[in-house]
Amino acid sequence: MSVSALVFSSSLALKLLSGAAPASAKSAPAAKPAVVPLSVSEKLVGPALTEGHAYARLAELTDGIGPRLSGSEGAAAAVQWALRSFQADGVKAWTESVKVPHWVRGEERGEVLASDTTRGHPLFLLALGGSPPTAPEGLTAEVVEVSSLEALTALGDAVKGKIVFFNHTMAVAADYGRFAGIRGRGPAQAAKQGAVGALVRSLATASLRTPHTGSTRFEEGGPTVPAASVTTEDAELLHRLVAAGPVRVKMVLGCSELPDADSHNVVAEIRGREKPDEVVLIGAHLDSWDVGTGAHDDGAGVVMVMEAARLLKKLPQAPRRTVRVVLYMNEENGLAGGRAYAQAHAAELPRHVAAMEMDSGGGRPVGVSVRAGTGAQDALRPWLPPLVALGAANFSTREAGGADISPLLPARVPFFGVEVDASRYFDVHHTHADTLDKVDPQDLARSTAAVAWVTYALAEMPQTLVRPEAPATPFPVAPPAPTPPKSAAGH
Repeated sequence: MSVSALVFSSSLALKLLSGAAPASAKSAPAAKPAVVPLSVSEKLVGPALTEGHAYARLAELTDGIGPRLSGSEGAAAAVQWALRSFQADGVKAWTESVKVPHWVRGEERGEVLASDTTRGHPLFLLALGGSPPTAPEGLTAEVVEVSSLEALTALGDAVKGKIVFFNHTMAVAADYGRFAGIRGRGPAQAAKQGAVGALVRSLATASLRTPHTGSTRFEEGGPTVPAASVTTEDAELLHRLVAAGPVRVKMVLGCSELPDADSHNVVAEIRGREKPDEVVLIGAHLDSWDVGTGAHDDGAGVVMVMEAARLLKKLPQAPRRTVRVVLYMNEENGLAGGRAYAQAHAAELPRHVAAMEMDSGGGRPVGVSVRAGTGAQDALRPWLPPLVALGAANFSTREAGGADISPLLPARVPFFGVEVDASRYFDVHHTHADTLDKVDPQDLARSTAAVAWVTYALAEMPQTLVRPEAPATPFPVAPPAPTPPKSAAGH
């Protein structure tokens, strides 16, 4: 569907609201119907679809700033870019200090050494964030293959002196949650059992021999080993070779862990006209990995929430509650920004009435998700019709959430979200290929429009969502707890 067709469909949907509401709206309880200011949606949805501002801003961030790993010059430049952009939009903005890890990627190469059965092969790999380096001359050892953490544990001392190769069968986006623990915890477990290195099959749904990086975590003071991801093609090669006999691999990693660096979250807000102390938070993470330019992860989320703020600021009157945008630093390899925000704003978290994190790429919108107390969907249902033309006027079966807003769980902040099509997200996630050309401008515009409208709905609706029950295990706000795995729709 073209952008102009989307605008026409959206306007038509609005005109039809007084008569025939969509099926999802008809099932709402007839308690006290919300008065939905439908004319406002035209001022939010229309410009989001037609002006192309989100994609232009994404180009500034990805092509102009580039990679933005925490502690890097790119991350610092992104902070200043975001601050200037908010100010250019007339949106009040400021920075809040965050201490972040500063891991630096260096030389990285690997090879399968020649043997009686092979002349040898190069390995295409990327060091995992948090990995220590090898010795300058590299690390050479025999490979032992495992398919799970349980299989590694079962091998016991048999992995001593070996490079543990973690293989898995990720094929679709939903598999990410099943296998993310292999990358996050596998190398540390291998080190505890005496291994000397680790190779992890990339968490990918497609590959043209492209490795996918990501973070791995070692316990403070515990053993570490050099750890890298390998392409899916090289993982299949290693699997075949190991099945045929002993395999030796050489890997060279030149990464280093520098002292923690000073950085910032960027915070902006539009003050509510009636209930300014009640906060609706919309966030995304400003940092990215140091490969690619972070277009889907998470440049798309960044520009969606920034554009929502820009469009809300242009309305004739502000929404009832305050809308606060938080661009978090250090989601990828530490979650320092999310924890820092929760700590700095602990006193006002009881007045955070809703929070959303956009971190699933720039795909088209497919629905709305919620994590709140009883009646949340019923409260939001009357606000769904403007999403009909965008293809998102339905509720997701998944609960809303996100890594950077997870430290808000103990405060029982209701979560909401715009679900996007993430079926191809893991094709380029954490790779050199996560670049602007992979983001479809129309899909980005649709999701931006949905984010702007749903944010307005939460900030304008007469009543706030009921707060959810406290989590069984409160999320610790203080470091050094590990970063929680991202959902299948996210990272």
